[in-house]
Amino acid sequence: MKEWQSLAHVRWEGKYHLVFVPKYRRKVLYGRMRRQIGKILQQLCRQKGVELIEGHAMPDHIHMVLRIPPKFSVAMVVGYLKGKSAIQIHRQLFGVKKGFTEKHFWSRGYCVSTVGLDEEIVRAYIRNQEQQDRQNSLDFGDS
Repeated sequence: MKEWQSLAHVRWEGKYHLVFVPKYRRKVLYGRMRRQIGKILQQLCRQKGVELIEGHAMPDHIHMVLRIPPKFSVAMVVGYLKGKSAIQIHRQLFGVKKGFTEKHFWSRGYCVSTVGLDEEIVRAYIRNQEQQDRQNSLDFGDS
């Protein structure tokens, strides 16, 4: 059974596979830097209330599976993660103290796909919903 999350007026299951790359696709994600960037991204996800389900850094890109609440858009979360992590990377790993306006670490784009219920299960559910509703109304004595 799926582990549905809940907020005040919604039950949800929203997982996304994200991929983003360093500026100019430089192969800079090695060793100590790779571990530090992972810790930075974990911390930022916790701060925003986004669950980092899984993540892996390759030499020139990062894969993450995130559970994002419906109150946030994917674009907003990605912008937050890339923007705040770039500042922290420059502070912690490159020793920059101030003047972050022209400092870039990540490229502008990203790749995202949904991870969730199997498409065939959802399509069958939609096709059979009217029949299911009729069955439920008969079970409760409604006509």
